[in-house]
Amino acid sequence: MDFNTIFSINGPVVKVRDTKDFSMLEMVYVGEKRLIGEVIGINSDETTIQVYESTTGLKPGEPVEGSGMPMSATLGPGILSNIFDGIERPLKKLEEISGAFIAEGANVPALDTNKKFEVAITVAEGDRLSGGDIYATCAETPVIEHRCMVPPNVCGEVVWIAKNSWHKITDKIIELKTDDGKTVELTLVQKWPIKKSRPFKERLPISMPLVTGQRVVDCLFPIAKGGVAAIPGPFGSGKTVTQHQLAKWAEADIIVYIGCGERGNEMTDVLNEFPELIDPKTGKSLMERTVLIANTSDMPVAAREASVYTGITTAEYYRDMGYSVALMADSTSRWAEALREMSGRLEEMPGDEGYPAYLGSRLAQFYERAGRVISTGTEGREGALSVIGAVSPPGGDISEPVSQATLRIVKVFWGLDANLAYQRHFPAINWLTSYSLYADSLADWYNNNVSADWMKLRARFMAILNDEAELKEIVKLIGMDALSVNDRLKMETARSIREDFLHQLAFHEVDTYTSLKKQLYMMKLILNFHDEAEKAAAKGADIEEISGLAVREKIGRFKYIAEENADEEYSKLSAEISAELDKCKEVR
Repeated sequence: MDFNTIFSINGPVVKVRDTKDFSMLEMVYVGEKRLIGEVIGINSDETTIQVYESTTGLKPGEPVEGSGMPMSATLGPGILSNIFDGIERPLKKLEEISGAFIAEGANVPALDTNKKFEVAITVAEGDRLSGGDIYATCAETPVIEHRCMVPPNVCGEVVWIAKNSWHKITDKIIELKTDDGKTVELTLVQKWPIKKSRPFKERLPISMPLVTGQRVVDCLFPIAKGGVAAIPGPFGSGKTVTQHQLAKWAEADIIVYIGCGERGNEMTDVLNEFPELIDPKTGKSLMERTVLIANTSDMPVAAREASVYTGITTAEYYRDMGYSVALMADSTSRWAEALREMSGRLEEMPGDEGYPAYLGSRLAQFYERAGRVISTGTEGREGALSVIGAVSPPGGDISEPVSQATLRIVKVFWGLDANLAYQRHFPAINWLTSYSLYADSLADWYNNNVSADWMKLRARFMAILNDEAELKEIVKLIGMDALSVNDRLKMETARSIREDFLHQLAFHEVDTYTSLKKQLYMMKLILNFHDEAEKAAAKGADIEEISGLAVREKIGRFKYIAEENADEEYSKLSAEISAELDKCKEVR
């Protein structure tokens, strides 16, 4: 076969003179080692290809072969519990083949083609199926049922069904006869172009939160199921640990974690830690409902772009099954840096700070694939895909292009503050600069499902924290003694909110996760003490005496109380607050 040949190599950018055999966004095999690449530009003279592997040793004159299909993700049983690189190659399998370092052109199937699954076929001969309908199920892991769906662009009548129940992912399960008389064979696996979003029937309005067990998130800056959030912050401020916490505790059925351009030691921590974590919902390993995509900073730069698209395509696939999926992208800044490098090699006109002019649109295309939807098919399954992206602005300056382009798209901003991190306040989310545009949309859910007072309590917390910031400026100028008694009480309450409520220990066995009921109790205890203290102060109680009451220490330690003891301890502390402050009034 006559192949087109390479005439120019510029890092991961390869050019081929002949253009008639390639189409835009087609996956191609480059060179004698058959490196995986993608067509990103075609004109009358040449085809431009970005290669997702190292081009070291590649020479002009080597062949380039088209695959006839776009860069696609392989979707089927075996994705969960697996660890892939940016182009969906299983790292464990690659290690068996090439050792500690990935060899160029090491092409292995994304999913295990030899493993057999016990399959339950859910349709009968004569049934008419359309895109999105489930035709078979199997236990992908002990906690997740894999639902095999008819590809979105296929419909027809079932004319054949496999009789046995144990199958490999490549075995024929059913046969469809389409309206134009063609026969389509369906296996347990399908492919989908990674840069094309999967279709759905209807996008649902935002109405319920993605509960994370992190107090600063759930109470002050909630994210919705199907929502998008960004975590910008400087080096060392806790972006990765915050995302780990969200991955561990978020109320989602499936977790997709993308390590895009992150340091190898951080990804090593994730790879070592996640299999050992026990899922509180199931009592089994968290990896049984998690997929990791590892694309570290020393891997080929072009593969960073593929990694985020591979991850979100996988997440959409499980969303379409009817699951709630949470995707963590750490970090989109490294992805943007890869776009900048590729753009420079392509000699495109640079935009702000050298980033390509299409940076904003690429980020929007990624985040807009999130949402809470009704999937295609006749069953009307509801699924949700929530996306949380970390941003690593140089020096923590969020005025740089990636942060600004991201903030124009997302509706939740968890701004990490280096000063809070230096003070050992974690999560280091700055309550004065962060925001959530979902809060009003989620108010009814919180009021109906947690407490009718939830939003009022939240509003009071925010007001006290904002007042504290203003009072601190006054204290700097004229001292604490110049403040009124009520203002000094407000400063004390704000300190309690910061230290006792917002500060949360990720590595404490109890404090690492707080239910919404316990969060409600914590808010009520802090504000009840504030209200009772104001009454006592109005009757002449000394502010120093109020601040030193023993019950304040007990309120601060309430976060370490186990969930099963929270009701009893809350009742006891509520009574103690009234009793101790009543004594202050009596003394006066």
